[in-house]
Amino acid sequence: MIFYESGPRLGDTLGALQATLGDREVAVVREVTKLHEECVNGTLAELAVRYADVTPRGEIVIVVAPPPKPAGASSAEIDAALDEALTRLSPSRAAAEVAEHLGIPRKQVYALAMEKAR
Repeated sequence: MIFYESGPRLGDTLGALQATLGDREVAVVREVTKLHEECVNGTLAELAVRYADVTPRGEIVIVVAPPPKPAGASSAEIDAALDEALTRLSPSRAAAEVAEHLGIPRKQVYALAMEKAR
């Protein structure tokens, strides 16, 4: 995401973005394509603190990174979800449901479901 902001509001905007989006990576770029171009990288929390009392001058662009990818499900979580789904669904449908819910490949869950169904 890209935002254009003024210097006096930069600290407040970074704090609001952190409260809304979580602590993502961000770059604050000042005076893009000009002689005194400056780029500061960090997290939203770090840069909100940095710019809380400092009012930078010039044109400011805030570039916010996408959210981090969620951590994969553990084997125990997959097993528990699959065991529960197998009590009410066929192995194929249980695998599809668990794969979609946990965001993992269906083929991996289906192989495990077939082992459990034996």
